[in-house]
Amino acid sequence: MLSDRFNHVTTWVFDLDNTLYPPEQGLFDQIQVLMTDWVMEALKVERDEADHLRHSYWRDYGTTLAGLMAEHDMDPAPYLKAVHDISFTSLIPDPDLAARISELPGRRVVYTNATAPYAERVLDARGLTGLFDAIHDVETADYHPKPARAAFETVFAKDGIDPATAAMFEDDPRNLAVPHDMGMRTVHVAGAPQIEPHIHHHTSDLADFLSQLGDLASAAHGDR
Repeated sequence: MLSDRFNHVTTWVFDLDNTLYPPEQGLFDQIQVLMTDWVMEALKVERDEADHLRHSYWRDYGTTLAGLMAEHDMDPAPYLKAVHDISFTSLIPDPDLAARISELPGRRVVYTNATAPYAERVLDARGLTGLFDAIHDVETADYHPKPARAAFETVFAKDGIDPATAAMFEDDPRNLAVPHDMGMRTVHVAGAPQIEPHIHHHTSDLADFLSQLGDLASAAHGDR
């Protein structure tokens, strides 16, 4: 049974964007436009060049912000405020996902490369407010971005997460490599599966995947 692969898990770590909501709801598309706008203005380049830089920084540094900080000594605070100033009306509440997350035994954590205030607005729009014990953002990680090992080590140390008893849910397969190496159970949440040694499981439907772990919730309730 699938639940047998997770019966050791006491901490459930979820990425935010394109993980706790499906990509087709279009939230991150808005952010990408604002990131390109910011690069255009900050570096005084045309849109095509800004798009190229945004992608290359994401590829080489993990996030556009990390590239801007490394190569241009950019102050992260104004950038983070600007690129997350978006509309959340495209997000649809998901009562089924909320129910499945609420049934997970142990601690439930959001860990995002974005900001905590932004994460709170996403969770509210998805009907997931109050389900998580902690929200960790890029500031928690001392501005180290996933997939850097320093990011995970910093966040996990501050939270007290033991990777050997934790699971990580992510849409970006790059961001599962370090958690796997640290001993976490890894779940890739995306439309198309990626066959990688650091990915234990794949799902295109997070709520359905979590519903298959129902035996864990039943066992936990039975101990009370």
